[in-house]
Amino acid sequence: MTKKNLAYAVVIALIVVVADQASKQWALHALGDGQSIALLGDALSLHLTFNPGAAFSFLDDATWIFTLLSSIFVLGVPFLVPKFSSVPVLYTGALIWGGALGNLIDRLMRAPGFPQGHVVDFIRYSNWFIGNVADIALVVGFALLILLEIRGSTTFTKQEKK
Repeated sequence: MTKKNLAYAVVIALIVVVADQASKQWALHALGDGQSIALLGDALSLHLTFNPGAAFSFLDDATWIFTLLSSIFVLGVPFLVPKFSSVPVLYTGALIWGGALGNLIDRLMRAPGFPQGHVVDFIRYSNWFIGNVADIALVVGFALLILLEIRGSTTFTKQEKK
């Protein structure tokens, strides 16, 4: 892995975090009065909510669990990066890392307080769930990781040539 590839991965993660946090700030101001904005009728709209749990408000009484798991992941990824053997896996990992960091910031910094902050969600997908930019990065990242696995490109350790 070259330093240039590592720098690109950091940039990808930072773009995700900045886009996520900026869009959440926008949502807090634009949708803070309970307003909803329809984008594609009932299929896609913007509506502000605060999520203490994971997707679909799973385990919303156990926010600290997600904070702990996210912290371990976010702090652990830099130690795994040298083991990545392909650039696509590195960039996909950066996308996932940025998404995890974006939501972790909310859990650490937002009400009701450290480490049980609620994640700002505002993109409503019909009646399925409400998410945010970090969630999009996580879903796209994991989908790409699955595709890379199907193609056989997800080796996390360098293969020795025989």
